[in-house]
Amino acid sequence: MNRLNDIMNTDLTFITNHPDSNLLERFKVLIKSNTRYFDCLVGYFYTSGFYRLYKSLEHVERIRILIGIRTDRQTLDLIEMSKNQTESIFSHAETKEKFINKILEEMEKSDDRYSVEEGIQKFIEWLINGKSEEPNKKPKLQIRAYPSQNIHAKLYIMTFAEGDRDKGRVITGSSNFTQSGLVDNLEFNVELKNSSDYDFAINAFNDLWEKSIDVSQEYIETIRKKTWLNENITPYELYLKFLYEYLKEKINLDQEETTTTYVPQDFMNLEYQREAVSDAKNKLEEYGGVFLSDVVGLGKTYISAMLAQKLDGRSLVICPPILKNYWENTLQDFHVSATVESLGKLDDIIEMTKQREYKNVFIDEAHRFRNESPEFDT
Repeated sequence: MNRLNDIMNTDLTFITNHPDSNLLERFKVLIKSNTRYFDCLVGYFYTSGFYRLYKSLEHVERIRILIGIRTDRQTLDLIEMSKNQTESIFSHAETKEKFINKILEEMEKSDDRYSVEEGIQKFIEWLINGKSEEPNKKPKLQIRAYPSQNIHAKLYIMTFAEGDRDKGRVITGSSNFTQSGLVDNLEFNVELKNSSDYDFAINAFNDLWEKSIDVSQEYIETIRKKTWLNENITPYELYLKFLYEYLKEKINLDQEETTTTYVPQDFMNLEYQREAVSDAKNKLEEYGGVFLSDVVGLGKTYISAMLAQKLDGRSLVICPPILKNYWENTLQDFHVSATVESLGKLDDIIEMTKQREYKNVFIDEAHRFRNESPEFDT
């Protein structure tokens, strides 16, 4: 293993993402060396890769990114079943739709950090640059999608300025243009320096580029209209988004929880009671306890019965003697199996719990258990 590390640290032909040998740092070295053009062909492109490198690309005249559009496993299975089709070529509309979906998927999972936003805004700036003021001038950055699932190559081509020591460099191997491919994952990439390798790579890239579909505008519109970087978000919409993220567990009641609860035939099944059950269950899971503190007449006993339905383990109800029969009848109506005991028999209850454990304890009129004595502090 030590021998392998020595080789990887001293021989720049292989780039493995081991310490002092990651692809990101190698790109930075090569791009600083008078690189004029930067081209890449990848199966997956994520802005997480671009924002790590874009500052090194500031002086590069042209950047071309060609992405191979992959499809899902089910679609591939259908393709393999076809007798007459050996390669899946998507239409222009399908290719653009798949590309848009990939952007949305990435942005939903991306870190909400300034560095990510800065990289994306720079990406868009370079996609637009040169389109409006000079119609015949190509923008600094172009992005295209190749309409076939059969393209799996990872190829990076750096073309040096005329008069430099040689034409350029080619890196090919396993790394996609992502944070993982550039830094995090163990990868095997090789750097090719011969002019014949450069010529072959650039000619192959150019051929694929001509057959690909421009998706620059789709990227710009998707980021600006469908992601968290939408420029038209109003302060009110931002406020609603904040409320939703903060309260979504309360807002989005689990559909299963609202439909599987059994209620008596004549029970009113009020919405505020169902919400109270969901909220109480969430607090139980987070804190291990919860207070139901509604005023008299709002159905705390019913809420407790519906909550008990959703809890596993044995349940014990401790209530005032006068309410013991009421609790037993209510729990029976809701098909809840629980032990109901009078709070006047606490000593007996303590002895009983030594013989039989209860996971859930419901205490009616719990304020009666208030005690400021230090000996009760736990």
